[in-house]
Amino acid sequence: MTVATLKNYRQSPRKVRLIADLVRGKSIDSAENILTFAVKRSSPVILKLIKSAVANATNNSGVSKESLFIKTITVNKGVVLKRSMPRARGSASAIRKHTSIVKVELGIREVKAPKPKVLKAKNPKLEAKN
Repeated sequence: MTVATLKNYRQSPRKVRLIADLVRGKSIDSAENILTFAVKRSSPVILKLIKSAVANATNNSGVSKESLFIKTITVNKGVVLKRSMPRARGSASAIRKHTSIVKVELGIREVKAPKPKVLKAKNPKLEAKN
């Protein structure tokens, strides 16, 4: 339904996926609680991305925040920045700085009405005799 994307986030996808796996399939309120108290560098960034996706859904589609949940959240490999570090005897070694592309898709969760309780007799044969 609603998609928000973060491109070229300067952290490796492997580290960002740890946080993405925590909130996949959760409601927006529980995802915000999880990300608020998670002790990883990518958690405030993903929280900001989820809030952006929620704002897109409420402004563009008129959907309430309570009915939304995180349908999919994917973390893919972005551009790799190549740097070099000086080494012994005038040589250099390569350093690869990885980036991530994070994509959040929100879905609408249908609220189910509770079924009415029907009282049944414990033993139907006794009810028939009376």
